[in-house]
Amino acid sequence: MKNFVRNYLILICIAGGIIVLDQFTKALVRQSLALGEIWSPWPWLTPYARIVHWYNSGVAFGLFQGKGDIFMILAILVALAIIYFYPRVPASDWSLRLAMGLQLGGAVGNLIDRLTLGHVTDFISVGTFPVFNVADSSITIGVIILLLGVYLQERKEKSQSARREADPPTGDPHIV
Repeated sequence: MKNFVRNYLILICIAGGIIVLDQFTKALVRQSLALGEIWSPWPWLTPYARIVHWYNSGVAFGLFQGKGDIFMILAILVALAIIYFYPRVPASDWSLRLAMGLQLGGAVGNLIDRLTLGHVTDFISVGTFPVFNVADSSITIGVIILLLGVYLQERKEKSQSARREADPPTGDPHIV
């Protein structure tokens, strides 16, 4: 049991924090704004950023509207895959562990909406970009961290490989 907790503690904290923040902000928007209603604290900011109560029965960016059941199943599969593979990721690979936590939190946050409401509540509107939410942001940031971590790991391995080729082992200088 101790290993189980140790293996999953960081994942649970990251994903749990995202889920709580996501569900809290969505509930606040649903409670405060009618569907389609916009809130912007400063009129000059409205063309650039605003809060708008919207819902999405598809996926990110409003794609595949009405296909929420497919993405509900996909979110469950993704969450199960992350839970399964997480303890197999070396503790030293913090970027992959962080990315997995963010992606799990986002997937579960939107899954909760799909299961309870039949659609996902979106509310963050920036410029002409499609409306999104905390869970969507978490998934996107998780993917960016994952890609950046892979890129940096590859650079590190190439650098170490180049160093080994430039400085081949010379053997023990004490042996004559």
